[in-house]
Amino acid sequence: MSAVEEEVNPGKVEGTDLTIKIYPHPSLRGENMEVTEEELKDGSIKQIAKEMFLVMYAAQGIGLAAPQVGINKKMMVYNESGDKHKWLNEVVLVNPKIVATSDGKDVMGEACLSFPDMNGDVERHKWIRVEALNLKGKKIKKKFSGFEARLFQHEYDHLDGTVYVDRVSEETRAEIQPKLDALISAHGEGGAP
Repeated sequence: MSAVEEEVNPGKVEGTDLTIKIYPHPSLRGENMEVTEEELKDGSIKQIAKEMFLVMYAAQGIGLAAPQVGINKKMMVYNESGDKHKWLNEVVLVNPKIVATSDGKDVMGEACLSFPDMNGDVERHKWIRVEALNLKGKKIKKKFSGFEARLFQHEYDHLDGTVYVDRVSEETRAEIQPKLDALISAHGEGGAP
């Protein structure tokens, strides 16, 4: 997820070979596998998370799911502040699951690093309860509300092969469809719906 209007595609980022995959890249719609205990123990997931943060900050984003960098694993990183100097705000969630949601919903504008120069209003639950693992394999249970709940839901959608343009209104979808068509023309059918 990105702050609307501030996103940039950094291309190659120093310290990693990971790059942001742009729609219609197949990884954005691909099946995502759970991270294994072995992957957590061998340090590979910790390294991927570190590199995902590098890419996210370079893109001026606030969240990134593994499929957005071509890794079809169930993991996400985010930092609500988007400030790499506020590293205590960094969150890494492995194999997350939403276990409860509020009945109440709200609507807010969203943008996505995999969909350059687009944004639109998306309806999301006001709060959610989540179970996940941290990088050490420890189970986490948390309740997210407000903007953090929205941010989590946006990144979580990527883990299910859903992208934010799937959730915008028909009117907004019609407005951004020419940009989506241009991306498909430029990058091929790939994983386009």
